[in-house]
Amino acid sequence: MAFRYKGLAPAIFSGLFELSEDELALRGARLVIADEKPGFPCRVSLEDAEPGERLLLVPFEHQSANSPFRASGPIFVRELAKETFDRVGDLPPVFRERLLSVRAYGEDGMMNDADVAEGPRLEALLGKFFDRSDVAYAHIHFAKRGCYSCLVERP
Repeated sequence: MAFRYKGLAPAIFSGLFELSEDELALRGARLVIADEKPGFPCRVSLEDAEPGERLLLVPFEHQSANSPFRASGPIFVRELAKETFDRVGDLPPVFRERLLSVRAYGEDGMMNDADVAEGPRLEALLGKFFDRSDVAYAHIHFAKRGCYSCLVERP
């Protein structure tokens, strides 16, 4: 089974790169410069930033369902990311070399299953989850820091 991987829309972050450090701080955000690769995974393009590239580190509500699993956390967004990664059957580059946490949710926003997988084994785990009739979508997180990465749906 092929899966649909969806990054975030760049419009959500429109105008934030023009804000001052103080204005960003009022939003709980800050401007950072990538100093290594991998290490700064963008949630729009689902690619790691190149060293020297500007990013925002911002809080983001990734699970807005009205359930006990409502959640938010920090994410990176590359200044150069202009197009959302939204593809079927194409594993995002940012997943290939990382340990990932996958959380499977029902239509009601309740978590029905969860597990971890190395990037190359991700699709087998997603297949197991999406074989279940009570799984509507999944979220992928970077396991080491626990940060949200992207939404996964059936195509």
